[in-house]
Amino acid sequence: MASTTRPMSIDMATAFDRATLQFKGLNPQQPGQWPLLPKLCAWAAVAALALGLGWLLLVSGAADQLDAERRTEPGLKEDYRGKLAQAVNLSELRKQKQQVQEYVTQLERQLPGKAEMDALLSDINQAGIGRGLQFELFRPGQVEVKDYYAVLPIALRVTGRFHDIGAFTADVANLSRIVTLHNLQIVPVAKDASGNLAMDAVARTYRYLDAAELNQVRKSRLETEAKAKGARK
Repeated sequence: MASTTRPMSIDMATAFDRATLQFKGLNPQQPGQWPLLPKLCAWAAVAALALGLGWLLLVSGAADQLDAERRTEPGLKEDYRGKLAQAVNLSELRKQKQQVQEYVTQLERQLPGKAEMDALLSDINQAGIGRGLQFELFRPGQVEVKDYYAVLPIALRVTGRFHDIGAFTADVANLSRIVTLHNLQIVPVAKDASGNLAMDAVARTYRYLDAAELNQVRKSRLETEAKAKGARK
């Protein structure tokens, strides 16, 4: 048993010494002339370095991207659930959309055009005269142009009995076109023994914009946005 182990130990020591000798006196500027074992070790080191760099550049970047995708996953799931609920209720949503469109169309019909404004002003005037009221002031103001409609304020002052004034406001509210009353003030008429009252108010009438006015509004909006972007730059 001892005779078998000793030659093996001598062979291992001899092999180790030979391997060590291959690493002595190596010229780093001429690696092509190195013995086989140093070349293999150098190649292994280069391969390990390449794998390490590949891990840092590729795998770690992919890991960061994976983490980012995992963070967006809950939001995507929530968005999917919302869209799924909309898809399930699609027929009901279409019915609601149609109802809203019909309601909007009904409201639009209550907005007169530019050519119908004179008739609407006449209706307001006739509503007061029909209740026996006296108009002391009926002065249209400056038109206020909004995104899709225009507002015409009218300064009013009427005098008459209390119940007639109340009936007049109800008649204005029941006109086929939209008219609203603002800043109402009712005071007794000075030196009037009949007990008449005076009502000051601002009536607001609304009309839709025609095609030319809508184009002008869009043009003004685009110009304003362009100026705002230029100012931010």
